[in-house]
Amino acid sequence: MTNQEIFEEACQYIPGGVNSPVRAFKSVGEIPVFAKKGDKAHLFGEDGVEYIDYICSWGPLILGHNHPVVQNAIIEASQLGTSFGLPTKLEVAMAKLIVDSYQGIEMVRMVNSGTEATMSALRVARGFTGRNKIIKFEGNYHGHSDGLLVKTGSGALTFNLPTSPGIPQEIISQTIICKYNDLSSVIAAVEQNKKDIAAIILEPVAANMGIVPATKEFLTGLRTLCDQNGIVLIFDEVITGFRVSYHSCPDYLGVIPDMVCFGKIIGGGLPVGAYGGKKEIMSLVSPQGPVYQAGTLSGNPLAMSVGLAQLSYLNNHPDVYEYINKAANYLENGIKTILSTLSLDYQVHRCQSLLTLFFTNKPITTFEDVQTCNTEMYALFFREMLRQGILIAPSQFEAWFVSAAHSQIDLDNTLNAIKKALVKCHDALVD
Repeated sequence: MTNQEIFEEACQYIPGGVNSPVRAFKSVGEIPVFAKKGDKAHLFGEDGVEYIDYICSWGPLILGHNHPVVQNAIIEASQLGTSFGLPTKLEVAMAKLIVDSYQGIEMVRMVNSGTEATMSALRVARGFTGRNKIIKFEGNYHGHSDGLLVKTGSGALTFNLPTSPGIPQEIISQTIICKYNDLSSVIAAVEQNKKDIAAIILEPVAANMGIVPATKEFLTGLRTLCDQNGIVLIFDEVITGFRVSYHSCPDYLGVIPDMVCFGKIIGGGLPVGAYGGKKEIMSLVSPQGPVYQAGTLSGNPLAMSVGLAQLSYLNNHPDVYEYINKAANYLENGIKTILSTLSLDYQVHRCQSLLTLFFTNKPITTFEDVQTCNTEMYALFFREMLRQGILIAPSQFEAWFVSAAHSQIDLDNTLNAIKKALVKCHDALVD
């Protein structure tokens, strides 16, 4: 079957034909690529087309597709059982690994997704502080739970849905929206809601409105503000955790949160999530404390086995980070050279092995800046890249992920494709 035939059948049984909006490729004028298999840095579609893959399951495939470490862990774990509904030693090992690797975190609870992690972390923060309101930032995406689906990035931004029907106004009223990288907006919000703010949650490197790192001044200012006002500072590291560094954002950016949320990568690509924090906060989680949260598949042995195998490998092979950061830097410099040759003043943002090509000439630090991007031009660029066998994010507002499996040949082929695609963009502007 062709992609078109599969998609038409999917639309009969699945809303929009996909199980997550950004997979629809709708904003770039394409139908989805239905994946059949992956190998190293390459993905093969159901229609037989081979792609160099920079989606990498949205980040967790840091070693590439079907790495032997991950493959062997899945096989060995599956032979022992897929789910028990009881605790396993694997969960303890994973919790210890996270605590040992993440500065300031003393206890962890496993869940099944990033959405569940952020939702649960906020519940605990509210229980800890006895307050109801939270602060989040424009363009930061923390999953699709009701209180967080307000002025988000990622799929919601792609489809121009800053909020969603079905969310009661009473819940939305507890969420205060501030401007990313603008400390003054946060100070004003805290002043106007004295003793009402339970938590501030953010992506320390925004990766759902394209790659937009928080400034050091912004993060240190948030840390000070939270300390002064008894507010819980939560880092959403579903994208950046174990990716920007083995020790994540506290190591890379130098600011330590009170709580952190993980997903994707701690299961090596299997469904997983986790939230953790200081012992005084996490001790409130049931059954130790009164804040209830549960899940039959939390700490699933398959996800724990694969996550432990991949993260242990990364801990023992720091050269992986050196390689993927160097490879992403090679792409960044190559793109900038191509842009200058064509007299295109688009922006390239990179944070370690994450990068985004923004189709705007405006320097980007905020959500407002991101909204100046020419999404029609990005769609043209995406289609040209896809035609040449390069699979990048089907949205201007997502990251490209470089893996340890991307070879020098892959990188050079990618830059050749980028040059041809940008020539098309340049010609379209001239016309």
